[in-house]
Amino acid sequence: MMYKSFGYQLPFLLTFCLFTSLLPAVGAVVCPTNLKESKIARSDNRDGSNGRSGRDGRSGKTQGINADGSVINLDLSGKDGEDGEDGEDGFRPSCRNNRKEGRDNINAPNGGNGGNGGDGGNGGNGGDITVYYSNLADLKKIAIRAVGGEGGRGGRGSRGAVGCSCRQQRWEKEVCEGSDRNSNRQCTKKVYYCYDGRNGSNGINGSDGRSGRLGILSIINSKEALRDDKPTAEMGIYKLVSQQYSRANIPLNLSKNKWQTRQGANSLLATGSIVANEYREFERRLEGTFELVWQEKQPIRNFTDQLVKLTLNDNQQIDISFPENIWVDGTSKTTENLTEYTLNHAIFQEDVTRLAVAELANSGQNLSFRIVDLAGKSDVINTQFRVKYRAQDNFDDSWNSQTLYEGEIPAYLVSRNYNNFTLALGKLKIPSQALKPGVKVDIEVVAIRSLGGRSAQQKISWQGVIRKR
Repeated sequence: MMYKSFGYQLPFLLTFCLFTSLLPAVGAVVCPTNLKESKIARSDNRDGSNGRSGRDGRSGKTQGINADGSVINLDLSGKDGEDGEDGEDGFRPSCRNNRKEGRDNINAPNGGNGGNGGDGGNGGNGGDITVYYSNLADLKKIAIRAVGGEGGRGGRGSRGAVGCSCRQQRWEKEVCEGSDRNSNRQCTKKVYYCYDGRNGSNGINGSDGRSGRLGILSIINSKEALRDDKPTAEMGIYKLVSQQYSRANIPLNLSKNKWQTRQGANSLLATGSIVANEYREFERRLEGTFELVWQEKQPIRNFTDQLVKLTLNDNQQIDISFPENIWVDGTSKTTENLTEYTLNHAIFQEDVTRLAVAELANSGQNLSFRIVDLAGKSDVINTQFRVKYRAQDNFDDSWNSQTLYEGEIPAYLVSRNYNNFTLALGKLKIPSQALKPGVKVDIEVVAIRSLGGRSAQQKISWQGVIRKR
């Protein structure tokens, strides 16, 4: 047996009761005293299972053949992906345990959610094929079908089950305190409610699998198989240099096969062939040798754990990439197949921005700001400075400064003595009143440091009083 819902009347009644609980007794309205107490009716409801996803289709076999004038038929098609399974319907809860009203609010059981559909499997790719030939016309006797498999269909999401409805939305029970023989016995009526269970949500449909791609044709004007590529290498700087200067003098060799990408693959093959329109044609074999010449003052053992990556490019030169935490400066030279990289300087990135304030000295036109390089790398790193000079316009305790100069410091006003920089601030276009002893100043210097195409900025701040001579 099902119950009719009160709809919006129930929330209104609960709100009204909460409001009137702060006032004297109002008419004959009976309000529940246990709004927060509720009981979920026992239920055997559960969600439907999700559908299993379909398996991916198997890709066509990758194969190499010789074109010698014989008729050849190949089917390298990929297999279709499997369909995903449908989800299972949500299960309807048992509502019979919800019929006896007692001294608890009741939340009727919810309906089970429907299961999601499984995703369709992806179609397998068409197999790639490499054809070795001496006469290009012989490819016309080769028929190749290398289509991709179709993607499987996604399974359907299933329906959620209907939740239980209450047989009775509201009921009253008399509650007494004290014994029957006691003249102080008091009885009151308490109101209880039943709340309908929610309906389970429907499952989501699974996604269709993607179709596999067409197979790719590669052609080689040769009867011999190509050697394997080795276009890149990664190794430690220390090992790279040490093996060059060992008795074995082992050079680093890289190689790769260079291909040209062209259009119209199907026109090269027998009528009815199906492969990707874009194909590859072997052009030539590229090989290169690499040597690293170490000219940095620091011993190479300081960089033992640092890895470099070497890459052979299409110009038969080998490019070297250093890790992000190292700044380098060097030159590269390639003669025939040998690339020689001379590394002049190598600095750890953390040593680039280790500048610190040394002192603010003198006053007037001789006012100078000295900065020290704690890492001791200023003979290698290019450094430029920008400054913001602010001075206090009164001499009370409050800081009320104004910017009197902001911009780059010309190179002729910056002097370097080993790892010490002196900035001639007094020679900048700053009012003389702001350069006198006793003036409170706020100086912000930005150092721009660069080496080998990389750069970084460091902000250095100082606040204080220009000292007397």
